[in-house]
Amino acid sequence: MSTLSLQAFQDQVSELLLRHRSLIDVLSKTGQAGASVNRAVSKAITECGCIELHATKQQYAPESGISQAKGSLETHVEGELCENCKEVISSELGRNLFYMSALCNLLDINMEEVVNHESQKCSTLGMFNLS
Repeated sequence: MSTLSLQAFQDQVSELLLRHRSLIDVLSKTGQAGASVNRAVSKAITECGCIELHATKQQYAPESGISQAKGSLETHVEGELCENCKEVISSELGRNLFYMSALCNLLDINMEEVVNHESQKCSTLGMFNLS
């Protein structure tokens, strides 16, 4: 998303959010939206079957370089999302973004600044960002 569209989306959410204006409501809706994303992905695996999950211990040699280790680690996902599952998951992710934006609005946090800060942190820390 471009910076302008992030701000435009945040402004749009601010205008549309009527029912759940309480911080507590938005926090609970954010959690619910995250759970809905997880459920939609789970259903793609267990009900539709368009993707499969084959999770095992990640195997890599500690003495290998970062690029070698990155190349040897698996996503554990096999297959591709069908159009229906992709649409459902995208919709749930959109709802998740809606409530994240609502939370930013209620706490007077600019999403653009959050994204820029996280991007700078990723650039600075590189591979060590999420270790």
